[in-house]
Amino acid sequence: MLGVIVGLLVFSALISGSETAFFSLSPADVNSARERKSRADNALLKLLGSQDYLLATVLILNNLINIGIVILSNNFIDSIVGFGSTGWEFAIKVIVVTFVLLLFGEIIPKIFATYYPLRFSRFVSVPLLGLKHLMKPFAYLLVKSGGAFNNRLPGRRTQLSMDELSDAIEITENHTEEEKQMLSGIVSFVNTEVADIMKLRMDMVALDIEDDFQTVKKVIIESGFSRIPVYQDNIDTIVGILYVKDMISFIGEPEGFRWQEYLRKPYFVPEHKKINDLMEEFQSGKVHIAIVVDEYGATQGLVSLEDIMEEIVGEISDESDAEEPTYYKKLDDNNYLFDGKTHLSDFEEVLGLDEDYFDAVSTDIETLAGLVLELKHDFLQKGDSVTYQPLRFTVTALDGRRIDKVKVTVLGPLEPVEDPE
Repeated sequence: MLGVIVGLLVFSALISGSETAFFSLSPADVNSARERKSRADNALLKLLGSQDYLLATVLILNNLINIGIVILSNNFIDSIVGFGSTGWEFAIKVIVVTFVLLLFGEIIPKIFATYYPLRFSRFVSVPLLGLKHLMKPFAYLLVKSGGAFNNRLPGRRTQLSMDELSDAIEITENHTEEEKQMLSGIVSFVNTEVADIMKLRMDMVALDIEDDFQTVKKVIIESGFSRIPVYQDNIDTIVGILYVKDMISFIGEPEGFRWQEYLRKPYFVPEHKKINDLMEEFQSGKVHIAIVVDEYGATQGLVSLEDIMEEIVGEISDESDAEEPTYYKKLDDNNYLFDGKTHLSDFEEVLGLDEDYFDAVSTDIETLAGLVLELKHDFLQKGDSVTYQPLRFTVTALDGRRIDKVKVTVLGPLEPVEDPE
């Protein structure tokens, strides 16, 4: 009798492991089975072709075998142990049989099947396919009964919110920090607006339509960009986009060459458009660059396909990019020189500040120059300073009225700032 129990326990382990193995196969595992085309792989693919019947067969076999083990184990224990009239018989039988079934019939085989799903599936696929045909009438009743019951239940919500997806990514242990960052970028992709990633109008490189060809070539070489907006009168009137590749065959033309005839039609988008929608428009229209405008049609900035991709995968660098950030320079341990156009999030990152460090001042500030203006509540002249907590901001250069350079001095420990509310 003990041999029969052990045999059934082995079958129970194989059936339990099969359930885990088959439903843990990755697309790569399935492709591997298709490529090998062995007898076991063909059986595996047939089983995966009707997963409802596969699961029903596994459940029926597993329950039948476990019931058999319980009945035979009860008789076997009675034959070797005399409990007499004590009340411990039932408790001991339940504990022993349950422990053996769980350890050898469930836990160990499922752990092995989780680590080696393809190997386990191949091992059991041929006999399991035969058992599936044998149990088909019972599996049919189980599948149809379960389907009828499922159809009577109310629909279950299957969509996850963005916050739930973000939380799931944060707690996962199977991804590196780089992978988590990329997944987080994908999750936040649909909620990001063009205004959040665009290059501001003050940072745009653009050509005047009246520029001569010599000036055009100079701007192309100095900027390194492959697509340059062209305006008429002022930056708010963009009339075309110059593709550098269109100029390559005319590189030797004289200064009076009519390069304006090769402009391409500009593509305009509102500043509040979602970047996932813009990505689809870029793909369908085969466009790589768009001019961002506000509700009045004034130019706010420029966004490219590369900007959108960087929002997902992080910074994309090439051989023309500087290895170190160019928007600031560290003068010493307590002094830094920043561009006024530096994004506030980049400034906070350099100084190791929390992303909400300046929320007590304003939540609408985007650049360091904007922060200084908000703190001063007035225009600043060269040499003017403002202080916020342990930070002193000194304007060191102006471009017209625009703050060009700001010296930042750390006067003391950078402690978190509490919201005054």
